[in-house]
Amino acid sequence: MLYEIKNDKLSISADTFGAELHSIKLDGKEYLWQCGDAWKRYAPILFPFICSPKDRTYKAGGQEYHMAANHGFARDSEFTYAGSTKNSLSFLLKDNDVTLAQYPYHFELEVTYSIKGSKVTVTNTVKNTDEKAMYFYLGGHPAFICDIQGGKCTVEYEKNEHIVQPIPNGERTILDGEKTITLTRELFDYDVIMKDHPASKAVTLKKSDGGFVKLSFPHSECIAVWTSTGNPDAQFICLEPWTSVPVYEDDAFEDIENKPHAIKLAPEAVYTYSYTVEVG
Repeated sequence: MLYEIKNDKLSISADTFGAELHSIKLDGKEYLWQCGDAWKRYAPILFPFICSPKDRTYKAGGQEYHMAANHGFARDSEFTYAGSTKNSLSFLLKDNDVTLAQYPYHFELEVTYSIKGSKVTVTNTVKNTDEKAMYFYLGGHPAFICDIQGGKCTVEYEKNEHIVQPIPNGERTILDGEKTITLTRELFDYDVIMKDHPASKAVTLKKSDGGFVKLSFPHSECIAVWTSTGNPDAQFICLEPWTSVPVYEDDAFEDIENKPHAIKLAPEAVYTYSYTVEVG
């Protein structure tokens, strides 16, 4: 079910399925990609994995588990509507038979969207309701409308960055002590562009129509930029704040307890992760 909140400038809506944002409008103008055939998502939540381990398989407590889909199960789970205020919406996911078959931990994941002025803050709160420590990765994957044909739009990092992307038989430099990437579809022929431990804590999509989307990620250790290259109708760019590099970077460690970038959360402990989207 879809729920909506708004103020005098901004309106947002989010669905109980995946607790996924469906709309961010400022003065009636839509900024969020509207789940077209070129990519059938809006802004999925990545939990308990970012991307996937090799063959979507890993071990926990010495037992092998298989994750059914990429980026974990939260994005394809039905959340419970947990209530709202004048300026916020909340959704809740608890472990169940489907999650436990893939991920052997009892947990609660609450997702809250709050608005103020032209900003949306996304807050993900994980509570370990198990008697043992739990391990996970967490991130956002919002897609924003953008005409990326012919270098009309840019992504600008808050600070100068050095970004090198692996490619077959080598690597290529995306930024070398610079801030701005000019967007083209061909730029993503080798998939996602990500920066581990960026100097920046914000990145801004500057659009060809003069609009912008600024994503601030004070708690992220990795920021990724991505779009689909397979369809010219994919007129969007994803700005993805992640807690760390993806789980596949830890494939040398089969057991989730040993994966260096997995977040370890003690029994009854709470972990909060948030980022903010400003549009204009």
